Amino acid sequence: MKVRQDLVKSKSKDLSKRSRAKLLDVNLSSCYVKPKAIADDNVTIMNEIREIYTMRPFQGYRRITWDLKDLGYLINRKKVYRLMKLMWIEAVYPKKNLSKRNHEHKVFPYLLKEHPPLKPHDVWCVDITYIKIATGFIYLTALIDVVSRHVIGWHVSASLDTESCLRALEIAIATGYKPKIINSDQGSQFTSQEWIYQLKLLEVRISMDGKGRALDNIPIERFWRTVKYEEVYLNTYECVKEAKASLDAYIHWYNDTRRHSGINHHRPYEVMSGKAEATRWAFMAEPKLLESKEIQACGYVEKSSTFPRDPQGPTTTTNILMVKEKKEIKQQKKVKQEMNLSSKIAA
Repeated sequence: MKVRQDLVKSKSKDLSKRSRAKLLDVNLSSCYVKPKAIADDNVTIMNEIREIYTMRPFQGYRRITWDLKDLGYLINRKKVYRLMKLMWIEAVYPKKNLSKRNHEHKVFPYLLKEHPPLKPHDVWCVDITYIKIATGFIYLTALIDVVSRHVIGWHVSASLDTESCLRALEIAIATGYKPKIINSDQGSQFTSQEWIYQLKLLEVRISMDGKGRALDNIPIERFWRTVKYEEVYLNTYECVKEAKASLDAYIHWYNDTRRHSGINHHRPYEVMSGKAEATRWAFMAEPKLLESKEIQACGYVEKSSTFPRDPQGPTTTTNILMVKEKKEIKQQKKVKQEMNLSSKIAA
């Protein structure tokens, strides 16, 4: 719009200013507006807004308005909104997801139910998240090992493209490890020919979440929450270089020093390297009923039933007997109710 307004304002012998405005779809009156200088009192308020935003970037203009009123400023939310827009700042809140699928690309099935990860490097998860900096947004691509929660490779980019994903994959493979499966969402970066071709060259199987199934990729989604609450929301990045350095330092600390509650409070590097053992991963298939001789002797076999995932819980046979006993009790109650009903009718 600014460029078109400048073209309307420029001098021309062939067309009048009104004709140029009409051709360029510009309101002619907007070309005569002169921006007002920012008043001194607005500068003071903007400084206060900046300080509040730095401490609590999750607050929107309405909550910041209340904070300013608590400080003694007579101001309404509309003015705060205009000043925040002028300062190019906004609250940190969930935006529209970045997983926009290209319908011309092939989508692969979700493999983690049939092939759950049992040890490190069985499955890696990959995803992209956006991070706010002073001049706009940057995009962090990361690959995380499901069992150890170790971030194998990551890359920070100023653009949302497949090249950043390939770079993160290259860094991960350079560590000397290679997964059996890589799971991703159906974003256009992960359904692109470049990404698919690279994984096929590496002989890595491709798994993709179902549509709208963010929980299918839960390890990387949980990592995004951790990195944002422990690093991103606590800092203000002025440029891409500063953000990259800070994120690199955090991820190294996350891998080598931070204890993770999801892996028995071990460090991700310890589990990945085999020095410690993680808990049973939630992707593991629930144990099905075994058609053993003992179960057949009980006269009860149900292939479709599943039981709790707790490996320290009752055995499969015990569970089957419990289920059978409960069904028998229900059946007995039903028979008694029918008998009582029939006796009442007969009376």
